[in-house]
Amino acid sequence: MEKSELLRITGKRIQQLREQKGLTQVDLAGKIEGEFDTTNVSRIESGRTNPTLYTLYRIAEALEVELKEIF
Repeated sequence: MEKSELLRITGKRIQQLREQKGLTQVDLAGKIEGEFDTTNVSRIESGRTNPTLYTLYRIAEALEVELKEIF
């Protein structure tokens, strides 16, 4: 699997989880621990950036899911 495909799949999964929770990108950014901009959520969900493992952990925490559910 290519890096770009993995980023796209991961981003779509985050988007799916966020929408299942009834959250907007702004809502999710506000729930993520620490400073986190809405544009970062957008870039991650569209697969345009490579988030760190810690960022993915923070997103999972904000979505109230286990990290493995993102993958």
